[in-house]
Order: sequence, then C-alpha cells, then structure tokens
Amino acid sequence: MTTSPLVKTAKSHIPLDTPTKKRNPKFEDFKFRDGLPSAEELPDSDGKPVDSELQELIPGLLKAILLDLWNDRPNWLFGIDMGFYYHPDKPAIAPDGLLSLGVEDIDDECLRSSYVLWDEKVIPLFALEIVSKTPGREQTKKLEIYRSIGILYYLVYAPLRKRKARFQLYKLVDGEYVLQSDGQQPYWMPEIGLAIGAEQQLHRRSQREWLFWYDRDSVRYPTPMERAEAAIAAQTAAEQENIVLRQRLRDLGIDPDA
Repeated sequence: MTTSPLVKTAKSHIPLDTPTKKRNPKFEDFKFRDGLPSAEELPDSDGKPVDSELQELIPGLLKAILLDLWNDRPNWLFGIDMGFYYHPDKPAIAPDGLLSLGVEDIDDECLRSSYVLWDEKVIPLFALEIVSKTPGREQTKKLEIYRSIGILYYLVYAPLRKRKARFQLYKLVDGEYVLQSDGQQPYWMPEIGLAIGAEQQLHRRSQREWLFWYDRDSVRYPTPMERAEAAIAAQTAAEQENIVLRQRLRDLGIDPDA
C-alpha cells in the first residue's frame, strides 16, 4: 500500500533521537479576530454539488441511526454536506459527514445553516469523506485541512473500489494522522463512544455495503426501520401469545375476561 506523505502508519519506525512530539490542535490554539461573520451571514455550503447519490444516502443513514440512538442525548451535531468554516480567510469546506460533541443545542425552528468554528468553539471529533468515481483529494488536500484543524478521526470511504481497501480510518496522534484501519473494521472510537464499520445490508431498496455505527463489542446498532420492524414483530408475538393463553383458560373452564 502506498501511503500519503501526510500520513504515518501505525507501525512506522520512530528513531531514538526523535524531538519532542507535537500535540493535537486544541480550540485555544486558534486566535480568531473580533467581528467575524456568524453562521447567519455566511453561505451554508462550499457551493459544490455532490456528484454521487451515495454521498447523501450513506451519511444520511448514519445520521438517522444517531437520531434514534441518541434521541435523549443533548449537545451533539452530525452535519451532512454542511459548510464548515474553520478559517476566516479561507473558503468553507463541506465534509460528507461531520460529528461534533459538546456543541450547543439549537432550537428546532432555527437549525444550523453551517458550522462556524469561531462560533461553536468546539473542534469536531469525526469527519467523513466518500470517494466517488472522481477522487477529490480526500487523502491529500482534505486530509491536510482536517489535520490542521485537529479533527480526531477522519474516515475515507470509497464504496466503488474493487481492489483497494474501501474503508480507511485515520486518527490524529501527536498532530499527525495515523492510519488505524486499512479495511479492518468495525473500529472503536472511545472518545465518541461508538465504533464505525461497513457491511452488506438492504437499505432504501438497495442491497449493498453501507456504513453503520456499532457498540464496543462490534454489535451493529439497528436502523430506525429495523427498530420499527422489531417493535411490530414483538407486538404481534405478544398478541399471539395472549390469544393462546386466553384459549387455554377457556379450555380450563375459566372466562379470560372475568
């Protein structure tokens, strides 16, 4: 496997005379000047359309699972193709998926139009880029941007690849991205409390590989549709059991309604 010069591998050799290690960026490292525009004053994307339906469906499924799983959890955001302003003098980027914890909840009638770092004051923990037929420098320019911002986990997912690994997850270690998984997954992210991986499932009438969230034991969290179907099945089973029990009471000469 050829590794980008911007990326370390988890098994890279570290010489004995290595200088003091760098650390991951923190929000306090960013010095933003006063009077910068807010989210309401900035465009809500980078102005570039998605070029594959999967770039909407895959992160959309991840978000739907989180909305179900974290229904009662406050202060989190999963943005899809949302403009991310990380530098006042540079254009926004728009990750296919962006997960941030510890952000302020926004009223339902006034949802975020974009993610503005100097307003949020929270560096996202996870970014997702989905590679289409035309690669968009996901492992060069975009990787360097996410590294400089300090995003802890960066997943490059290439669903159309046939030979190379489709699932490549990086973690920011001492200020550099280290490849954690080159196809092996699900991968547990303790800082988020979730694992992420891919498997074949039927979704939106399409039997193919999709990204999912998993628990620490690599057990996949169900989709909202699966949870609904399971609830209906449980209710049906309970109703059938009730019918059987009522009939047993009748056979014993007991009125089940008494």
